[in-house]
Amino acid sequence: MIKAIIFDFDGTIIDTETAWYVAFRDAYKEHGVELTLEKYSECLGTSLHSFNPYTYLSTDCNIDLDLDAFRAAMQARHAELMMQEQVRPGILNYLEKAKAAGLKIGLASSSHREWVDRFVAQLGIADYFECYRTADNVKHVKPDPELYTQSLECLGVEAGEAIAIEDSPNGAKAAVAAGIYTLVIPNTITKQLPFGTGHTMIESLEGHDFDEMLAGLSTPSSS
Repeated sequence: MIKAIIFDFDGTIIDTETAWYVAFRDAYKEHGVELTLEKYSECLGTSLHSFNPYTYLSTDCNIDLDLDAFRAAMQARHAELMMQEQVRPGILNYLEKAKAAGLKIGLASSSHREWVDRFVAQLGIADYFECYRTADNVKHVKPDPELYTQSLECLGVEAGEAIAIEDSPNGAKAAVAAGIYTLVIPNTITKQLPFGTGHTMIESLEGHDFDEMLAGLSTPSSS
């Protein structure tokens, strides 16, 4: 029986990822460097250890940059682009349905808590979540499953009693590795990336009936 649902944040609840890519892609172009989606995807849904878009022009392209000024410019551009973003389609309905069904609701993000809190408050959805697990809580972020295993422990449920909602390959890997049924709703950027296996992918939560999904996962044949 399903007892909990755990949401990723960036790219899943609100599409922060497309705005970041556009901001960095345009800035790189000004310096004569093409930032491919393949390269940028190395930091999607995970840490900046594999690819740090703030420092790459300096460390790998040998371009003389004021890194503090560049970081500030990117953050300002991202904030500007985010003014156009809203909660992704179907998310609020799923939050409402989960709450009405008595499910425990968690949030598992590779971002830091300060970042998550900022947008959760802005969107007015903080009251839905009873458990937050972010980069501040773990040694390893996604695709490591630690964020999800900690979320399960926090919510007091087993992996087979939970659903994860994700948008990126790294996030899906993490949830699947934790043994959680994973529903992937890729966004504008992540739908262009290669995904692994073990999850269910749909275009949007809109039109994907929550009650039917819950009923299907709660039957003995789906366990």
